[in-house]
Amino acid sequence: MRALVGGRDYGGSQFNRATQALRQPGSAFKPFVYLAGLEAGLRPSDHFVDGPISIGNWQPHNYTGRYLGSITLADAFAQSINTVAVQVEMRAGVSRVVAAAHRIGIGAELAHDASLALGTSEVTLLDLTGAYTAFANGGMGVWPHGIAEIRDRGGKVLFHRSGDGLGRVIAPEIAAEMTELMTGVLTHGTGKGAMLDRPAAGKTGTTQDFRDALFVGFTADLVAGVWLGNDDNSPMNKVTGGTLPAQTWKSFMLAASKGMPVRPLPSAPGGILPLPAPSEPAAPAIARASSWIESLFGGTSTPARAIVKEPLAAPPQRRESK
Repeated sequence: MRALVGGRDYGGSQFNRATQALRQPGSAFKPFVYLAGLEAGLRPSDHFVDGPISIGNWQPHNYTGRYLGSITLADAFAQSINTVAVQVEMRAGVSRVVAAAHRIGIGAELAHDASLALGTSEVTLLDLTGAYTAFANGGMGVWPHGIAEIRDRGGKVLFHRSGDGLGRVIAPEIAAEMTELMTGVLTHGTGKGAMLDRPAAGKTGTTQDFRDALFVGFTADLVAGVWLGNDDNSPMNKVTGGTLPAQTWKSFMLAASKGMPVRPLPSAPGGILPLPAPSEPAAPAIARASSWIESLFGGTSTPARAIVKEPLAAPPQRRESK
């Protein structure tokens, strides 16, 4: 890890929201669903019908409340269409989705039910960001770590980390297809606000009532994840993953990548099919009025600071995501 921020004020709260907080990732979990789908034989050009569906007594809905009809898997991913994500999960099987997420680095227990496709199982931001590294590495998984070496005052090496982590966890061709899908999120999907001056890919995530908003993405050199929310799980003021988290991610990545050569993202030998043209506009950018950032967090004046010193426990809820 090159950098990690777990809160705004360590004196006010020692709780690390990046490593300790278990929060629902929303649609930032969908890459694992689509990974399982591709591994089960689906392709980005396959068509699905975005329309009302029922899984038992549960009826997932899209964030917009609208349906687009026939849509490719690639465009459904870019636009974060919930009904298609659930269909992909059903085609692959929930057990395959759980296995794929665990295989590439998610350590949390995941619910074996259909709502998992919409990111209802809680994870840490560290695990989620670390798992995305497998996509950035062309299918090679890693264990996130912050200490590479420890030396004493005399320079003697007391500890040196060895090993690169999980090894190959995704076939190169499928990893390349996933990278293409995640690139589409930035080029014509919900993550347009994260567009950089170099190739990049990622995924937005928003949970029900705007309680969590995320953007996790990568370039050829760096992987980064951003989560925004309130410690007491109260709703924010309509913050989605494609707005402030995507913009925060962009600002950080522009600064962190300054001076680095522009490099392409990993791709499979021979390349893969380009993504289809967009069918829906991305989320609008945030208007920067006075005190705009404060207004996003339900009226609090210090959005990144804990409302309570330690998070309150809250039972998991089934949420619609974006």
